[in-house]
Amino acid sequence: MKKEVDRSSKKIACLGWGSLIWDPRELPIRDSWFDDGPLLPIEFSRKSNDGRLTLVIDQLGTIVRSFWALMAETDLAKAREALRLRERCNREDIGFWKNREKAPTDIVNLPAWANARGIDAVIWTALAPRFDFQNISKIRPTKDDAVRYLKHIVNGNNPAADLAQTYIRMAPKQVDTEYRRAFEKEFGWSPY
Repeated sequence: MKKEVDRSSKKIACLGWGSLIWDPRELPIRDSWFDDGPLLPIEFSRKSNDGRLTLVIDQLGTIVRSFWALMAETDLAKAREALRLRERCNREDIGFWKNREKAPTDIVNLPAWANARGIDAVIWTALAPRFDFQNISKIRPTKDDAVRYLKHIVNGNNPAADLAQTYIRMAPKQVDTEYRRAFEKEFGWSPY
């Protein structure tokens, strides 16, 4: 997946690790996704509105290599808005880092990674872990909570079961997390 990067215009990179990779929809990226993004703690620890368990940055997650793509948009505000529209989230749920400002970031290796590639700014989806199981609100599901939830929707013939399975199996193979290994063991949901 590695390609030569065009250095002639302002570069805004978008980080990805889940559905952005296989289903970017209207997200205006210049080309395809590169597989050598910064290392991030990622896990299937967010229950989406449609019932899937989705991948998010999770400080207790598994450290994996993320993906990245150059945005076609060279204005940071417009690039962030494009990602927000694709993700159907609030503006504050789109993380960003600008090289010129040397702004601090929770992504430890991001400045060095971006500087090595001549990237001017980086954007990413910054949705937090979120889970609700049997009316118990939790910020983050444990691995057992996640497996129990998936069993519940699979055994209940819930339409969310197919969505959950597809999302988990479509996640890039290099996003090999602790929860994903548990799902594969429990349900046989290996990556496509």
